[in-house]
Amino acid sequence: MIVARAVPADIPRLLQFRTDAANWLRTQGSDQWSTPYPPELLIDSVTAGEVYLFHPAAQSAPVATVTLDQKAEPVLWTEDERHEPALYVHKLTLARPGSGENLGARILNWCGDQATRLGAKWLRLDAWTTNTRLHGYYERLGFTHLRTVHDPAAYESGWVAQRPALPCERPFHQAADDSQERHEDRS
Repeated sequence: MIVARAVPADIPRLLQFRTDAANWLRTQGSDQWSTPYPPELLIDSVTAGEVYLFHPAAQSAPVATVTLDQKAEPVLWTEDERHEPALYVHKLTLARPGSGENLGARILNWCGDQATRLGAKWLRLDAWTTNTRLHGYYERLGFTHLRTVHDPAAYESGWVAQRPALPCERPFHQAADDSQERHEDRS
């Protein structure tokens, strides 16, 4: 799997990932992501180099995306938690949700590896408050639920969890490809 930082030209595809995932979630009985994501927020994350696309092979269309940053939302994380070294997972989205390829778990392991490389203690995330299936999925992947925040400022994503930042069993290595930073799975 090849991981590339998203560039502004990828924004339409990233927005389509979100729309497709929201449609799939609706078929599963969830209202998660039913409100369109503001493109200007996505542009800011892409410009900051925080959005990644996952490609099965070079020159292939991406099959997943994740945003990985150090932004701890004050409404979700305590002051003490915000002072701990952590990376935060946002908008993990698969092009084919529910495909059973274990891609989500692999991406989260990669995120944990990136957190470890940056000296972070934790890999953290928030999830849609009412999506209990997603909560269970994250818990099966080793995340510990800390609390659920019921605050409109939490954007319906008030379920917060963390797990220790750990290196991957099969870490990605960095390779150059045009002007984008690339990481390739050694497996």
